[in-house]
Amino acid sequence: MKIGVLTLPLHNNFGGILQAYALQKVLKDFGHNVVLIDKSRYVSLGPWYKRYPIYIKRGINRYILGKDIIVKADVEQNRVPKTIAKYTEPFVEKYIKRVYTKDFSNIREQNFDVLIVGSDQVWRPKYFFSRIENAYLEFAKDWDVRRIAYAASFGTEEWEYTEEQTNNCAALLNKFNAVSVRESSAVQICNDNFGIKAEHVLDPTMLLSKGDYIKLFKDYNTAQSDGNLFCYILDEGEEKKSIIDCAAKEKGLKPFYVNSRYEDLEAPLEERIQQPAEKWLRAFYDAEFIITDSFHACVFSIIFNKPFIVYGNRKRGLARFNSLLSIFGLEERIASTKEEATKAISEPIDWEKVNEIHRQWKEKSFSFLNHNLKQQQ
Repeated sequence: MKIGVLTLPLHNNFGGILQAYALQKVLKDFGHNVVLIDKSRYVSLGPWYKRYPIYIKRGINRYILGKDIIVKADVEQNRVPKTIAKYTEPFVEKYIKRVYTKDFSNIREQNFDVLIVGSDQVWRPKYFFSRIENAYLEFAKDWDVRRIAYAASFGTEEWEYTEEQTNNCAALLNKFNAVSVRESSAVQICNDNFGIKAEHVLDPTMLLSKGDYIKLFKDYNTAQSDGNLFCYILDEGEEKKSIIDCAAKEKGLKPFYVNSRYEDLEAPLEERIQQPAEKWLRAFYDAEFIITDSFHACVFSIIFNKPFIVYGNRKRGLARFNSLLSIFGLEERIASTKEEATKAISEPIDWEKVNEIHRQWKEKSFSFLNHNLKQQQ
């Protein structure tokens, strides 16, 4: 079958890239033709014969009239994201088949048998790149296709929709053939706000094995990490630094980092260049302990069976962490203070129990996809 997957734009977030890769790989392994519907991060420059008159006009304003403007502002707009993505974009180009869209006007019904929405925080209005109704397939509301939500996430337990958005999205979601969500809280949200019964499933990254990810960084010939205490921190702070220092001393480990300041618009461009996804994956393999405030770093710590502490990231949404950790009985791994983190550092994890739970949930999640895709055939 021809399947289109709609998720958040693939920028430079490791988790966002890898969840898109994982879902596409699973669907391709099922035997389907899969394409990701992605928003281009670049500004369309248009044909040269339309650009150069604009550049000439800007040049006159800058160099003759002395106005403080950039002559090739559109070129500069593209240079920055291309530079930031110089190491992540090759991974995406190699492993993820995409079709680009700006406003869904170029997406055609005849190209798809099935449209799948998910995963990541695709149902969070402030993160989705278009009006939120399009995350519920408003652009395809009259199409004769099968509609599935796989592990879609609101990212938070707080309801962030307006009344109009709620009504519109409820009507659109009622057209879906099957709905699944990534967080346990989202099951209740779908019931309360949309009158929809949703199934709780795993994030797509957890559908693949540790071996699948090891192959990626081995094929890339990724060098060994420079340390054994992997620290993946999205929002830095003094308390997090003190937790890292404490863990390093307690465990006798050397901290190392694999991320950039790509979200910091004030940072020098060279500090915003994101590392390769393969290097990030290798970090979990090499680490003896992991400290993070990232949801997907938490996920990969579980996949690679590495002890970890996740510092609760309220700014980015805690529901994701609480739901994931409760599945595996790892609620004690989340900390919101230095005292809680220090206590968790010495607590062992029963990986045999965790892996059995993971196996059961993978079976449940695969069953959801298999069953609802077979309905189309």
